[in-house]
Amino acid sequence: MDTTHHALSVLLDFAFYYPLIMSMLWMSGSIIYYLRWERRQPPRTEPQPLPAQPPISILVPCHNEGTHIRETIEQLARQRWPEFEIIAVNDGSTDDTGAQLDALAGEVPQLRVIHFASNQGKAMGLRMAALAARHEFLVCIDGDTLLDEHAAHWMMRHLLESARVGAVTGNPRIRNRSTLLGKLQVGEFSSIIGLIKRAQRVYGRIFTVSGVIAAFRKRALLDVGYWNVDMVTEDIDVSWRLQMRHWDVRYEPNALCWLLTPETLHGLWRQRLRWAQGGSEVLLRYAGGLFNWRRRRMWPVAMEYVLSLVWAYLMLAVVALWALGKFMPVPPELAVPSLLPRWHGVILGLTCLTQFLLSLVIDRRYEARIGRNYYWMIWYPIAYWVINTLTTVVAFPKALLKRRGVRAVWVSPDRGLR
Repeated sequence: MDTTHHALSVLLDFAFYYPLIMSMLWMSGSIIYYLRWERRQPPRTEPQPLPAQPPISILVPCHNEGTHIRETIEQLARQRWPEFEIIAVNDGSTDDTGAQLDALAGEVPQLRVIHFASNQGKAMGLRMAALAARHEFLVCIDGDTLLDEHAAHWMMRHLLESARVGAVTGNPRIRNRSTLLGKLQVGEFSSIIGLIKRAQRVYGRIFTVSGVIAAFRKRALLDVGYWNVDMVTEDIDVSWRLQMRHWDVRYEPNALCWLLTPETLHGLWRQRLRWAQGGSEVLLRYAGGLFNWRRRRMWPVAMEYVLSLVWAYLMLAVVALWALGKFMPVPPELAVPSLLPRWHGVILGLTCLTQFLLSLVIDRRYEARIGRNYYWMIWYPIAYWVINTLTTVVAFPKALLKRRGVRAVWVSPDRGLR
């Protein structure tokens, strides 16, 4: 009995201390990043001149983006870069995406269009566009994204600075904020995604580039075989393979893009389930290759993801024990009296709000009046921790059971529009 009680106590301690310690690591890493690199940078709209400005290729794979593709391409044409081409891949769209791209090709001289007869998936679209690209440096965005006109300059700064930089991930920002879920994601992309990428850049390796905005060196992609077409999240997969081949992946917060995100629970569930399954697929596929001393800098990233899986299943077990105690007697050492926050929950909630506050202070230079979203963040632990925990629990078995080699094709997401 004492052993069981002690084991349960250890697990509950882990459930409390894991998010607390990770939050502290993210905040401390982001502060170091800000003080070391970000604080002294010039204004985003006035980047420092580069020693060279080689031509670049901007790749836009898209599927059923007829509502947004014109706006996306017209914004790309405004890039403040001397020479660039735009390669749009119409991946078997069933709406008017293809017709709109063909019309745009006559209006935007930099644009070339590739049509797929059927849905081949984002990874295949990126592969084809990369092979068709004339230039060594590639900037990849999604078909519903508005790329800031200075973004290419900020990302190219890293690629030109060191020949070992294989990829640079940018700073996605939320366009649609008409519901509580949309407002919460404004804070999430700053305090969770932004802070984590800053901290991971400081501590060694980045878990993933943002699939919605990233720049690559074509030679690095060739070295790892481009994007895998059978992975649910091609961005996580290529990030791991690049870094396991010792290419450097960096984060550039000044490289902004504006994207649409889900604003319904169904759309959010599908998005987070895909992200969770993609992370699990990558971990399962490449875990064996991590047992190599030369790849030791990937160990913290892999370990953090493993611990997040353990934490999600542990929280499920706690809820199950609580529910079991409501319907039948359980041994006292296994009893979970309540799921309501006590002092542990108060500490975690305050830590979460502190993390949000820190991120919004850092992100003020990228978005005006971003602080007004802080008041909505009190709901984040309830709404998103629950969804992310459940999707992690569901996604891991899906990743285990998925057959290797099955093509990952487009599934049109919830864009949050009415």
